[in-house]
Amino acid sequence: MLVFLRFGTAAVWIVFGLVFKVLHLVPRHERIVADVLGEGVAGPLTIAVGVAETLLGLWILSRRWPRACAAVQTAAIVCMNTLELTYAREHLLAPLPMVLANTVFLTAGWWLALRTARSQGVR
Repeated sequence: MLVFLRFGTAAVWIVFGLVFKVLHLVPRHERIVADVLGEGVAGPLTIAVGVAETLLGLWILSRRWPRACAAVQTAAIVCMNTLELTYAREHLLAPLPMVLANTVFLTAGWWLALRTARSQGVR
């Protein structure tokens, strides 16, 4: 169960970061960044966000500092969702389901982090 959850959560970050943003296979993500931070910086910042998301996925796979990793994931998703809902709502496919899905995703991420920390003997 933990292995499935670890690879599943890591895959979400890697797909959204590397595939959707860095490789630009979902251009809507760049339009969201443009609405939030400006057209002039949207391209490079979308790639930077994608790299950061990809690194989060790799961090999950590393099993190092799992609670810190979950905290960073939480901060990232809360910030991104807040900015998207405030400044780029028209680009969101389904705002309420996005928030609900991210809540479930973060719950799974925290469960994984706490179980991983416990299995490593960290209290």
